[in-house]
Amino acid sequence: MSSVDLAELSWRKSSRSTANGDNGNCVEIAFAGPAVAVRDSKNPAAPIAVPVAAFTALLRSM
Repeated sequence: MSSVDLAELSWRKSSRSTANGDNGNCVEIAFAGPAVAVRDSKNPAAPIAVPVAAFTALLRSM
């Protein structure tokens, strides 16, 4: 997969997260063309990017 610039993405927080993250389990995602970026809101400097097909497969397996 080619490199994806994660710096300028528009991040969306999980609806299961509280507004201020009090529950400690905050997952954020951002769509980046051929990839989906995923990060822990407590550690925004360390996102990962996976191909859309892999992210879709993960969601379908749940």
